[in-house]
Amino acid sequence: MLTHLRISGFAILDDVELDLGPGLTVLTGETGAGKSLLVDAVALVRGARASAEVVRAGSEEARIEAQFATPEGSAGRALAERMAAAGVDPVEEGLVVRRVIGRNGRGRVYINGALSTAATLVDLVGGLIDLAGQHEHQTLVDPARHLAILDAHADAKLRALVEKMAGACERVRAAAAGLAAASLDDRTRAEREDFLRFQIQELDEAELQPREDETLKVERERLRAAEKLHAAARRAEESLYGRERSIVEELASLGTELGDAGRSDPSLTRLGAQLDEARVSLEDAADALRRYADGMHADPERLAAVDERMHLVTRIARKHGGTVELALARQASLAEELEALGAHEARRSAAEADLARARAEAGALATELSRARRAVAKSLGAGVSAAVQELGMSGARLAVEVSDRAAREGDDPALVFDGKKLTPAGWDRVEFLLAANLGEEPRPLARVASGGELSRVMLALKRVLVRADTVASYVFDEVDAGIGGPVADVVGRVLKAVSVDKQVLCVTHLPQIAAYGDSHFHVEKRTANGRTSTVVRRLGGSERVEELARMVGGAKVTAKARAHAEDLLKAAAPR
Repeated sequence: MLTHLRISGFAILDDVELDLGPGLTVLTGETGAGKSLLVDAVALVRGARASAEVVRAGSEEARIEAQFATPEGSAGRALAERMAAAGVDPVEEGLVVRRVIGRNGRGRVYINGALSTAATLVDLVGGLIDLAGQHEHQTLVDPARHLAILDAHADAKLRALVEKMAGACERVRAAAAGLAAASLDDRTRAEREDFLRFQIQELDEAELQPREDETLKVERERLRAAEKLHAAARRAEESLYGRERSIVEELASLGTELGDAGRSDPSLTRLGAQLDEARVSLEDAADALRRYADGMHADPERLAAVDERMHLVTRIARKHGGTVELALARQASLAEELEALGAHEARRSAAEADLARARAEAGALATELSRARRAVAKSLGAGVSAAVQELGMSGARLAVEVSDRAAREGDDPALVFDGKKLTPAGWDRVEFLLAANLGEEPRPLARVASGGELSRVMLALKRVLVRADTVASYVFDEVDAGIGGPVADVVGRVLKAVSVDKQVLCVTHLPQIAAYGDSHFHVEKRTANGRTSTVVRRLGGSERVEELARMVGGAKVTAKARAHAEDLLKAAAPR
């Protein structure tokens, strides 16, 4: 519900503030006072396109601020989900929106204090408030929206079918994609198989081993330095053990000498033992060096073989990823792909069966959904027809036509059923047709209805759908165009009835409608210091009687007009 609205720098609305509550709120005033500007401001809060032309002369920007109470139940949960998806943090106040339009044409949107976008505004606020006025009949005259309106009138069974239909359509799309992936033509498949076999054969013949490139590199460096390594090992072995007075012999002699001296000082015995341990370790090292030197000889043939192997390994690795590990992984993936292509026919048959099952399921569900919608269409058409006739459109009849959505060239063949195109909502196309007078054939709303008639059709729809509609607030402008007398009273009673479940704001020129308001705001132009601006005041008590009397009798209010106004208020009062 819209609880607060503030508008500044917007055309002649210099600084206007309204506190709003539940029930029916009426706005009255002379033509041109700015009533429709208030509706335009609400439209901007819903995300309508903004123009720099609305900025008041002398102001740098126009600003519209609105506060919405959080809906209860499923509507509140849905709003919370949309806010979370948009990254909008909740606040205690509910939903706080600020729309700023600059004189340079640039605008800004703030939601709960954070900078946002007009698209997010449409997503969040569009589901909270609905407009029916001279510029807001797109929903009603656009057949693309009629299916959703019809489904809103549906029972739980039809809504369940709608939810199932979306899943069934997605399964058809997924199955069709699976078949497309499995349906490579024979020539393409054969060429791919030949390519894969060639690649796999090359990798198989290479017989790559994990980390082989690193192992070969180490061996090549050793072979290139074989003579140097042999000489170094031989010299070290000679120094340690092979020559006369070698290091090992010196250590043995020193150990014996310290052992003899240890008879006088035991600490030297321990040091002699350490020298013996070092001697044993050096003897082992010398033995290892001798074996190394005996085995290390220049081997040009082996070096050439290693170079050749390294060249092959490097070439194969570079061709298949850059490293031996990536080449081995590529070898495995190529083998898997070749195996999968070998099972092509089996996969294609399975994919065709999957698509056939998905299409059969979706077709049956779409048929059932279409049948259910046609039944609901009759009920909705009858209900709205009765409502519009009650609202002064004598003899008018609304027909809700449910037809097949025709497939077109270029549509996905998997989603075409006997010339019908399947969508997540089924294959139905819904359009509202109006016969404005008795005996006429129903025709599209956009061709036969005036702005006032469209507002009354919208009001009739809202009355019929009020329980199912998740929108919390309705705004009506021009709903009283072309009517008066008893019909105006009926329109007022219908607006009052709708306002039991929804917040309703209505701009009206008729006292019969204004009398039904739970709240009454008067909109008037005032001039001060050479500037014209709009003032909006909440009326109560005698002020309201005076306003209704003015609406009854014109500029000069008479006692008779006041009495008539009081009678209207009494007649509209709850019984």
